[in-house]
Amino acid sequence: MRLVIQRVTSASVKVSGEVIGAIEKGYLVFLGVGKEDTEKTAEFYAAKMLKLRIFEDENGKTNRSLTDVGGSLLIVSQFTLYADCSHGNRPSFTDAGGAESANALYEYFARECRKLGARVETGHFGAQMEVTLVNDGPFTIVLGEELYKA
Repeated sequence: MRLVIQRVTSASVKVSGEVIGAIEKGYLVFLGVGKEDTEKTAEFYAAKMLKLRIFEDENGKTNRSLTDVGGSLLIVSQFTLYADCSHGNRPSFTDAGGAESANALYEYFARECRKLGARVETGHFGAQMEVTLVNDGPFTIVLGEELYKA
């Protein structure tokens, strides 16, 4: 899995002009599912993400987690996080998970985050989406395969 986590003061996602997910303070998470990912991968990254201490405490130090600040998640599927641009100018997506398995893991990841106590909104897997955000900081974290050891 590959995650781009942006700390936001607000974020929303539209499909066909209709808002289908919106949050205030929290994380906008772009989630890419790889062809080797499993439910254990999703569980690992959900737990890791929710424990990240990237919100400021009363002293201005990044010591507070999403749970500590009562934040929410907006999770948007993004297979393009698996773009391989090493050959030529047209990206290859051969390392991205297939649509059916990637959608299942995307949904599983969202359920796992809810199970761990997060308020979760989502985009629509495979849809053309318009994402709007107000990045807080800006503060952006990228998590990828290098963290997960099966």
